[in-house]
Amino acid sequence: MDFSAKEVLTFDCYGTLIDWESGILNAVRPILRQHDLEVPDERVLELFAELESSAEADTYRPYTEILASVMRGLGSRLGFTATSADAAALAESVGEWPAFPDSPQALIALKRKFKLAIISNIDDELFAASNRHLGVEFDWIVTAQQARSYKPATNNFRVAFERIGLPTERLLHVAQSLFHDHVPARSLGLDTVWVNRRHGRPGSGATPPASAQPTLEVPDMRTLAELLSPPSGA
Repeated sequence: MDFSAKEVLTFDCYGTLIDWESGILNAVRPILRQHDLEVPDERVLELFAELESSAEADTYRPYTEILASVMRGLGSRLGFTATSADAAALAESVGEWPAFPDSPQALIALKRKFKLAIISNIDDELFAASNRHLGVEFDWIVTAQQARSYKPATNNFRVAFERIGLPTERLLHVAQSLFHDHVPARSLGLDTVWVNRRHGRPGSGATPPASAQPTLEVPDMRTLAELLSPPSGA
């Protein structure tokens, strides 16, 4: 891949820059304990992936409602009835989901060389809360709320293309989820970087399994920054 041709890096946020698996588990575990349930973390994430993608495939509704639906679905699948407080817990926790430790510094380094955009399955208000953890100002932010659809719909990418106004060969999409990001991005002719945050762990975590051929794979954002924006003199 000719990195010199790239002007804009577009990013997924949750799972790529924000450690949403830790955030999801930290929100769900106390609720499971309240219902005297012990469920392996990977099972919780697997159910989350299934329930979230199913809810997002229906007619658009805000992500806060998607997360409430997921929590009610977890209750149904695991044998408890989610209270209204349970249903609200995931959305209320999003602003506390941590950035991966390497995300802020990597974004700062990449910002020196590229314009940066977000394409995320999220509501505007929830992303604003998460953005506080990332340490940079993005040049473009495209949320599901703005696009009125959820990835893997290609519409979210098309909205971003229209705003950015550059040919796709000038863009590079960076994401963890094969299902939500790499499949649609590659179908539109985008080069992509797979930030394989789950390297060495079985399964696909909080995202459904999918088959895709990213242009490049890296284990984390630090590696990507070192590759695309090395320190002066390196």
